[in-house]
Amino acid sequence: MPRFHAPAALLPDGWASDVLVEVDAGGSILSVARDAAAGAAERLHGPVLPGIPDLHSHAFQRAMAGLAERGGPAGDSFWSWRDLMYRFVDRLGPREVEAIAAQLHVELLRHGYTSVAEFHYVHNDRGGASYEEETTLCDAICAAAGASGIGLTLLPVAYRRGGFGGKPTSGAQARFVLDADRYARLVETLSRRHCADAQLRIGVAPHSLRAVDPADLAATLAAIDAVDAKAPVHIHVAETRREVEDCVAWSGARPVAWLLDNAPVGERWCLVHATHMDADETRRLAASGAVAGICPTTEANLGDGFFPAGAFAAAGGRIGFGSDSNVSTSPVEELRWYEYGQRLASGQRNLSAPGSDASTGMALLRAALDGGAQAMGRPVGAIAPGFRADLVVLDHDHPILAERAGDALVDAWIFSGNDRVVRDVVVGGQWVVREGHHAHEEQARADFARALRRLMRGE
Repeated sequence: MPRFHAPAALLPDGWASDVLVEVDAGGSILSVARDAAAGAAERLHGPVLPGIPDLHSHAFQRAMAGLAERGGPAGDSFWSWRDLMYRFVDRLGPREVEAIAAQLHVELLRHGYTSVAEFHYVHNDRGGASYEEETTLCDAICAAAGASGIGLTLLPVAYRRGGFGGKPTSGAQARFVLDADRYARLVETLSRRHCADAQLRIGVAPHSLRAVDPADLAATLAAIDAVDAKAPVHIHVAETRREVEDCVAWSGARPVAWLLDNAPVGERWCLVHATHMDADETRRLAASGAVAGICPTTEANLGDGFFPAGAFAAAGGRIGFGSDSNVSTSPVEELRWYEYGQRLASGQRNLSAPGSDASTGMALLRAALDGGAQAMGRPVGAIAPGFRADLVVLDHDHPILAERAGDALVDAWIFSGNDRVVRDVVVGGQWVVREGHHAHEEQARADFARALRRLMRGE
């Protein structure tokens, strides 16, 4: 059974020195000892953090990064970006989905993410035809995760409407749509197939209140409850002002309020974005125990707006972070820009720190670990017995970490630039990155390049 020795490690109650971590054959932590001799254990060459969960990703959008950065004749917004995304989706096949996801997973791992929640909404073939095997594109995501070694929470998306009030879907959305029976069958098949895999959890994702009506939402929850009543449930909500306006026009209520009034929102739920909440919604969402899934680089890229961080934190709300459209694959950028966005909006500094002389970087990291783990529905985010052995080793020789220790080391990592300072990564007790390199990075890069050629040239 693997044993690892760290000169310093961040444990649930703080930093400790000479930490010995023993891992069982299934990849979970058996024991953690402080002030321990290394003995025959593998020595980790730098301070060690728990692996960071990425609670929201659309893997295929990594291949779109940079393609939507040209102005349109009538101005640009989330909605014009969505039109481009629909055109891009229409070209994807199983090979492309797997190749893009594999490249993404390698990048995420090299930056310190050790698990990812894939909000997966492309189910059908081009034109909306069914694949012979309904799990074909979900299987491509699982195969990519298995090859890279990243932990996966797979969230098949329920998408049945083209707008509030049950509007019909458009042809551009045909690849997303599964009726209730097909969707339930997909969830049951995936859950049965992967129930014994400690690296993979199946949940569900009603896409948004735009894309599921009340009956669809109930059917989606029933599909997962039939196989796993504790599985995670993720939903996009209140991402844009127009979404709020359309929801009010349909129901008389704002989207977060409608969801809290009409669905069993609780600790298994992750409300992704939740950007545009009023004070009452903010207080009620915090009290629900659900996680708000914040994706700062994507929200900035799309012009979504600022999350009400101060009020949500004051109400005891839980947050986690995701890479979403994958314009960035670094947790450092998400955490930093969450804090920077609040600074720009308020004119104040160190807004995420809980009190006088507290570390802003550590507060952000703890939020990412705790909220991310809850949203994943997997025992990740801590170096402690019973948790997955997901370890991120920082490069103690990197200049920005010089003369830093403890919380100051985390502050330096998050707020000292964009150099990648992750040296090694272990997931489930297995090495996936050593000295900055993933064992499959060259193959992933070559497959990704071939997939891009096919997509960009329409082959």
